[in-house]
Amino acid sequence: MRIVRVTDLTAEGLEDYSRLTDVALRRVSEPAGGLYIAESTKVIERALRAGHEPRSVLVQEEWLGDVEALLGDRDVPVFVGESAVLEKLTGYHLHRGALASMHRPPLPTVADLVRDARLVVVLEDIVDHTNVGAVFRSVAGLGADAVLVSPRCADPLYRRSVRVSMGTVLQVPWTRLPEWGEGDRVLHEAGFELAALALADDAVPLDEYAASAPERVALVLGTEGDGLSRAAIAAADRVVTIPMLHGVDSLNVAAASAVALWAMTRR
Repeated sequence: MRIVRVTDLTAEGLEDYSRLTDVALRRVSEPAGGLYIAESTKVIERALRAGHEPRSVLVQEEWLGDVEALLGDRDVPVFVGESAVLEKLTGYHLHRGALASMHRPPLPTVADLVRDARLVVVLEDIVDHTNVGAVFRSVAGLGADAVLVSPRCADPLYRRSVRVSMGTVLQVPWTRLPEWGEGDRVLHEAGFELAALALADDAVPLDEYAASAPERVALVLGTEGDGLSRAAIAAADRVVTIPMLHGVDSLNVAAASAVALWAMTRR
């Protein structure tokens, strides 16, 4: 690896890390450029273990030894600077001392991803990166096989999603699902029953559904405000609900995913 001391904040290679507090810039630059930002040595380690390759690393001086151990003999630039200098560059304090600009791996097809899966989670149009990251953490911790995200769902490799997931977005297999019509067809052809978590007069309580669910299930969860779209409900084979008390009709989508996965993985 090549150690580069940060003295000029406009130096070539630092553009991946500059102005990271600008949400609009990140949404444009990272996906279009085929990059994502891994934050902290733990997340960088998980990314490398998953086979992702870094374009460069930005690290505080005191964390350089840890980064050197992670990178081994990789030929990548490692930009090293004092905390105050790097905070001026990025616009915020580096969490656990390191960022890595990582190349995005190509996404698999849905058919390839679910070939050996038994339980998958489908996220429709969830726009909050915190919720996306939290769902991935539930999937990893409770034992589902994969996550499928709709075309308008927030990016799982967005920096905040990766951080909230504790790096599990780099462990859990995932890909983009086509629009409904094509997406449900692919899942049905793979033998999955689509179970939409929603409120409906004919909804089945979660515990009852889990007790008699088929071998292959895709749990479909909707966006934070309106829940699942009409198209998602129409594509589903069953509507499932989590029974609630005290007049509460629903949970936050990340919490709902954890409850549903707990029930489905313990049937």
